[in-house]
Amino acid sequence: QVQLVESGGGLVQPGGSLRLSCTPSGSIFSFTTMGWYRQTPGNQRDLVAFITSALNTNYVDSVKGRFTISRDNAKNSVYLQMNSLVPEDTATYYCYADRIGAARVWGQGSLVTVSS
Repeated sequence: QVQLVESGGGLVQPGGSLRLSCTPSGSIFSFTTMGWYRQTPGNQRDLVAFITSALNTNYVDSVKGRFTISRDNAKNSVYLQMNSLVPEDTATYYCYADRIGAARVWGQGSLVTVSS
């Protein structure tokens, strides 16, 4: 059974940067689209960015120009570089990976807190 393990969350001051990583453990599959959602308490989980196996990317408007998603297909891993962070970016971030003919896989969540 494949699982996604996240790392890189934490506390950062406004204007700072963080890099989230998401790597698989267990059985290794070839993922198609991979990406990141975020969620704040009492709210739904919202898509932040995704990247296809062909390395095409898409971002929600609020993070364009500040966040960069990337992946390493050899490692089946996905990353999210977050720059110029603002308090509104505070959330729990979840990575995900899609596979052909199988259910979406989720990471465990990484808390990102942007505060002075």
